[in-house]
Amino acid sequence: MAVFMDRDGTITEEMDYLKEPEKLRLVPRSGEAIRLLNKKGILTIVVSNQSGVARGYFSEEAVKKIHRELERLLKREEAYLNGIYYCPHHPEFGPPKYKKNCNCRKPKPGMLEKAAKRFNLDLQKCYIIGDKVEDIKLAQNVGAKGILVLTGYGRRSKKINPDHTAKDLYHAVQWILKKES
Repeated sequence: MAVFMDRDGTITEEMDYLKEPEKLRLVPRSGEAIRLLNKKGILTIVVSNQSGVARGYFSEEAVKKIHRELERLLKREEAYLNGIYYCPHHPEFGPPKYKKNCNCRKPKPGMLEKAAKRFNLDLQKCYIIGDKVEDIKLAQNVGAKGILVLTGYGRRSKKINPDHTAKDLYHAVQWILKKES
């Protein structure tokens, strides 16, 4: 089993196309939430659309630097991620390398399928936590349980039917741990 999490607005504060690692901030208690999953032996995996690459706002190297900073901040909280996957594409914007209707852009399942293969996961036994409609649709597309958090864009996400709605990542993890016990 794994818990897949969106990055921006779920684990980290929403910054609209964050490109500077030094501006990265964890949502309060998100490090603690991930640490609780780590202690239970539950895989923690980030899946994030990063269309700012396709749009020319920042490079893939900038995304990788931000992910290293995320890992550093989590390490300070005695937490870690088992994997980080991101999609740099957009179907309408960018140079040919990035302008594509790919299978990895949420709500399509490409990132989850890669992780499932790497970690030998049954996606129907997994959870997906995020602050956008795309995150919940992704969960529905693979038969996972989708949890909407009210951080980031979560309060604005309407017309979706998550399996659960939580105040933040910490409360989403509490719900998962209760359900799995």
